[in-house]
Amino acid sequence: MKSVEVNFDGLVGPTHNYAGLSYGNVASLNNAASYSNPKEAVLQGLAKMKAMHDLGLTQGVFAPHARPDINVLRRLGFTGTAEQVISKAFKADPVLVRACYSASSMWTANAGTVSPSADTLDGKVHFTAANLNNKFHRSLEPQTTTRLLKAMFNNDDYFSHHTHLPDQGFFGDEGAANHTRLGDEHGEQGLELFVYGASAFNSALPKPSKFPARQTLEASQAICRLHQLKPSSQLMIQQNPDVIDQGVFHNDVIAVGNANVLLCHQQAFLNQSHALQQIKDAYMGNKTLHIIEVPTAKVSVQDAVTSYLFNSQLVSLKNGKMLLVAPHECKNNQAVNSYIEEMIMADNPVDQVQFFDLKQSMQNGGGPACLRLRVALNQPELAAVNPAVILNDSKYQQLCDWANKHYRDKLSNDDFADPNLLIESYNALDELTQHLELGAVYPFQLEG
Repeated sequence: MKSVEVNFDGLVGPTHNYAGLSYGNVASLNNAASYSNPKEAVLQGLAKMKAMHDLGLTQGVFAPHARPDINVLRRLGFTGTAEQVISKAFKADPVLVRACYSASSMWTANAGTVSPSADTLDGKVHFTAANLNNKFHRSLEPQTTTRLLKAMFNNDDYFSHHTHLPDQGFFGDEGAANHTRLGDEHGEQGLELFVYGASAFNSALPKPSKFPARQTLEASQAICRLHQLKPSSQLMIQQNPDVIDQGVFHNDVIAVGNANVLLCHQQAFLNQSHALQQIKDAYMGNKTLHIIEVPTAKVSVQDAVTSYLFNSQLVSLKNGKMLLVAPHECKNNQAVNSYIEEMIMADNPVDQVQFFDLKQSMQNGGGPACLRLRVALNQPELAAVNPAVILNDSKYQQLCDWANKHYRDKLSNDDFADPNLLIESYNALDELTQHLELGAVYPFQLEG
């Protein structure tokens, strides 16, 4: 049965800002307190989605979360109307308010983990929203993410949704940013790689010393159980703790896979030669598995982090070719651009590159791969997806018009005290749920 991989890209929310909330994410920390441009950010993301659609790929849209999160501020003791809550909280703790305004759900690779039906024992597509408990501002996301996933994939005959893992560090789960899938075709059984940063229970395993390991071994093992993964479809690999301490906060900052290609840095995994041999041994496809290992001598870890070479997307085109979807920062980095040119000329399936301007996202530490959640679907499953979240030419224009109508073109931390920002954001998202036919998914809709 013919299958496709659909990339569901996160729409950048109306409160996109640079608050420097993500310790361990170098770009996020370096650009803290800069002015952001939410309108430019959402249009840049939509332009990438449209380009993928124009290439003949099936492209989806993932709605942002409602921000500010008034309910969590109320749980923390601030009372009154929504506007009063914001005013009181901003006077008491501006940093807390910045966290509650975070638009971090735009990085949909962290929305959750998805296992295609070809890999699961019950033959369903399984979804588990990530708990993202390592960062306060991201820990606010899993409940809304689950509601969004259920509104998009709303047919129980094909889709199975799970509650996110327990909200504490032993089961720290960052979703698809630490998960990739290898296989000959999207519709055939594949090998799901779960890359963890440390073990919560086994202190004998190494761990980073400077920055946190956001994905635990125990979380990845739990996802495998929840998704009823076939034993031959799962493999646990540990990320190199040394590169986590150099700003590689997720595996998708140092490695990316697609079909029968794994593109990874020489320092991506702990005991790398052994890890790569494990992957080769576990790979079940008939095609040649291409592991493209980028030498440190050609691309340093620092260049990988600043350019986000490995946070590019690898996508299979209908003509059988494979495209690297990279940010402009890769083109502007001499070492990285030279390596891309070398890789495209070499004997492997990746034979072309396309660069995109995603500056607004990149300055907050998210490249092309961060912006999308990959879902492999056969034709009946694709037909069961909410059709309003699949991009076409008219949907693209509708969303551009919506963004131009509702989004600001300049936002600073001081603007969080403005009650009009809350009203503008909620009005925009209320209208968006109608465009995407999501129903009531946001707390302000459910409580209203």
